[in-house]
Amino acid sequence: MIFAIVAFVVLLLIGMPVAVVMALSGLAGGFSMGGEQMLSIIADRMFAGVSGFMLIAVPYFIFTAELMNQGGLTQKLIDFNNALFGRVRGALSHVNISVSVFFAGLTGAAITDTVAIGKIMIPEMKRQGYDAEYAAAITACSSIIGPIIPPSIVMVIYATLLRDISVIDLFAGGIIPGLLMALALLAVSFFLAWKRGYPKQAPTPLKAAGLAFLVALPAMFVPVIILGGILSGLTTITEASGFAAVYAIVIGVVFYRNLTWKKIWDALIVTVRFSGVVFFLLATSAVLGWFVTRSGIAQDAAGLIIGFSDSMFLQLLLVCLLLLLVGTVMDVLPALVVVAPVLVPAMIQLGVDPLHFAILMIVVLNIANVTPPVGMTLMTAARIADVPFERAIIASLPFYFAFAAVILLLVTFPALSTWVPSLLK
Repeated sequence: MIFAIVAFVVLLLIGMPVAVVMALSGLAGGFSMGGEQMLSIIADRMFAGVSGFMLIAVPYFIFTAELMNQGGLTQKLIDFNNALFGRVRGALSHVNISVSVFFAGLTGAAITDTVAIGKIMIPEMKRQGYDAEYAAAITACSSIIGPIIPPSIVMVIYATLLRDISVIDLFAGGIIPGLLMALALLAVSFFLAWKRGYPKQAPTPLKAAGLAFLVALPAMFVPVIILGGILSGLTTITEASGFAAVYAIVIGVVFYRNLTWKKIWDALIVTVRFSGVVFFLLATSAVLGWFVTRSGIAQDAAGLIIGFSDSMFLQLLLVCLLLLLVGTVMDVLPALVVVAPVLVPAMIQLGVDPLHFAILMIVVLNIANVTPPVGMTLMTAARIADVPFERAIIASLPFYFAFAAVILLLVTFPALSTWVPSLLK
């Protein structure tokens, strides 16, 4: 076990890709446990990690998101939300958050949200007098709502890694936490807009607001297709994701008429590239997960957590802090596939509801996605805004209080994660 841990830490510190680190450390652990005969099952483990039928939904979700971007559907959602907040001080800041809520039901990936919304919203916010670093911060911080409100690629991966929870329960469990995240960010956004005197916009006439709603309505039906089919039991997650991609093509080509064959091809290329990264991570994580299961690391982790405190509340806070620390050096998916096989069995052994902990883990790891030194969504937004990463970090500090409040609520009240799934039983 020590051999594998040392290999993992050393390879990570020298800058090896996370997927390679997981494969080699799992390989080292298997060799230390049983010699050469243990190595014969590595290929089988890698295949098992990517052979789940449900994983077909991942490229479909990515494809749907890219079709929405290429077809200009993001702009339609922004126009509608701008009509809602137009007369309020700091309108574009609030629009940025509310659009992320709508966009979360279309994509399920934070980076996709950041790029799609940021390329439109950040230049416009700068033009209207918002600080560039603030525009980057609000875009990045709101984009992490994407993997929390279903559909969520992260949740699909979680359900594949830990098969004790259905993806339907995960999707349902993320609804309230995602909305709580949006409300907390809006509270900070309203306060900063009032304190800093951010600009208002001219009120949108009722007729124009109604027209913006009608134009955006076809785009807003995408989450209805996905969630409605899955939660009602009419479709599987894979079927729903496929229907959503077909629907996105139809409305982009027929209704909005700005989705060309070249744009569809470009969306396919992005889908293949992103899916390749995701599936390679899953394949190598299966090797590491196999070693973690065989080595008993989960039981050791449970004992370590109990050693700090016998209070469930403090134990969960301690694990959240650990997840935040992991998330500062790793992106969400690699962090999930590394820590979930260790922490989930340990927390279940301590009596934590597995669905509650799953949602908590997903929320915290996504929050870590806007914390330095990695913070991929914040780094991406800073590049779009053309500001130094350090300035974007400072501008994000007020929103960290909103994140802390959401984490405390989820730790204190497990029903926030489990109530909606219980209605589906």
